[in-house]
Amino acid sequence: MSQPPGQQPPQGEFGAPYDPGTGPYTQPPAQPGYGCPPQGYGQPQPGPYHQQPGPYTQPGLHRMPTQQQHAAPGPGGPQGTGGPLRGRTGKIVGAVLAVVLLAGGGIWFATSGGGDDDKPLAGPTHSAKPTVAPSPTKSGATGEPVVSPEEQARTINAGVKSGEAKVHWLQKGGVDLPPNGEDVYGPWFAGDTVVKAMYYTVSGYSVSDGTLRWSFRLPARMCGAPSQPTADGKIVLGIRHDTADDAPCDSLQMIDLRTGRAGWHKTFVREGNWDELSDLAMSINGGTVTVGRVSRSEGFRVRDGKQIFRGQPGTCQPFGFASGPVAVAATSCMNSAYDYKDQQVQRIDPATGKVLWTYKLKKGWRVSQFYSVSPLVVSLKQPDKWGILVLNDDGTYRTQLSGGPGDYAPQCDEEMRATSKNLDGCMGVAADANSFYMGTRAGVGTERGNKIVSFDLKTGKFRWSANSPEGQPAFPLGVENGKLLMYVKPTLKKGGGIASLPSAGGTPQMLLRHPASGAEMELGFIGPYVVYREGRTLLMQTRLSGIAGDEEVDMRSMAVFGG
Repeated sequence: MSQPPGQQPPQGEFGAPYDPGTGPYTQPPAQPGYGCPPQGYGQPQPGPYHQQPGPYTQPGLHRMPTQQQHAAPGPGGPQGTGGPLRGRTGKIVGAVLAVVLLAGGGIWFATSGGGDDDKPLAGPTHSAKPTVAPSPTKSGATGEPVVSPEEQARTINAGVKSGEAKVHWLQKGGVDLPPNGEDVYGPWFAGDTVVKAMYYTVSGYSVSDGTLRWSFRLPARMCGAPSQPTADGKIVLGIRHDTADDAPCDSLQMIDLRTGRAGWHKTFVREGNWDELSDLAMSINGGTVTVGRVSRSEGFRVRDGKQIFRGQPGTCQPFGFASGPVAVAATSCMNSAYDYKDQQVQRIDPATGKVLWTYKLKKGWRVSQFYSVSPLVVSLKQPDKWGILVLNDDGTYRTQLSGGPGDYAPQCDEEMRATSKNLDGCMGVAADANSFYMGTRAGVGTERGNKIVSFDLKTGKFRWSANSPEGQPAFPLGVENGKLLMYVKPTLKKGGGIASLPSAGGTPQMLLRHPASGAEMELGFIGPYVVYREGRTLLMQTRLSGIAGDEEVDMRSMAVFGG
């Protein structure tokens, strides 16, 4: 339904009454700065960072506010994921948010677990032994000995100094992947099991020691997945129709993460020329999994695969949701030019598909990402402009963010080198009831640190900024007990770690310092998912790909640090 009269934003905001020709987001994009890393391509996807208060079902798990997962500071702001067009972001100038999007080739990473055998396993395989061999193996790329993850962890821990955490366990990619590599989906948690999925394989590991608990072989390659599972540990994966390279992404497979056993499998049907089946935006909202494409979204019951809804009546169709108990969707409306450029934000009942409220965006603005669902913080963009919109729980306008030092760098899937189309795929952003946090771009040379910035969600205004710890770049993960938690990136001589910062600002305090002896290994995780959970840090590559031979087989795909 349309937003009630009187509840649209005043002229000059992101809502429908605003004249796009007079908006503040008209600054030309700035040029890329020296030393900034190249950007990968693609759009956001799943993530494991949950924060309070928010729609997270797993206490103590920190990632992005909408319960999504993801990555290290990237070169620029978010890219759009919905609709047929994607634009560039602008730079924040004065009191207006806009960010530069750097062009360039991406470094591909992904986690795998599959092979060339196209036959699925009848059930999961289980192992009581560690998944890594203690003895060196030969590298397929160079023929030289390669140290096993187990031996590398022992070597790192032998050099741990007082006050530093140890490496609990490491995992390697373990799979020979296609030339361009593959995305790694997850991590998902179910009790003491952490699950990752890549290529043809879904695997569950013990969080405490990395032991392989189960592994399931899929009948075809993965092509999508929600950022979080159901509360009882179920996930639904998007997989291709068959093993052909150009097979459409039109099939779903449910898996129980606690046992590794497969549930229902079904294929959905393309409807019309606009219904592209190449890329999926997936989410789990309560007991419903939503499957979004350019021109429509469908909802299926996770328990048994029953279809709950298929699109919406009329010309406006949701193309993606954010995971969590509240189903917030990005919607595109076909206009007279037969494209889907006009967009809306909607709340939809995941159990029925009924639209509960609609917020119409000003013409030309598109939903890029949902930074948080509760509170609702939405990243919007035009080809060369970027803005952050805050809505109330009932879908009415609250404010838009402005001010601060600028050069903000939320880390979405393009910075994490993943190609996901999910709308809740950013790290480096966090929110609580009253504040929104993100980091600035890291410096270069000897000035490698950055700033953590806070905004007032009531007024939208910049509140404060704080320097990252010890000159190391940092980015927000979530909020716990009134304090912001952040991941501190490693340098050549210092390990990374987890730090906290009071909601009023001040000086960050280190909670968990990763070992300097493992800094080189930690630096190998470029744009990782980072999860801080129960006193442990988990890093996971978002994409794996080797430069020569089968290097991706021996690349470290997961690392867990703890006190």
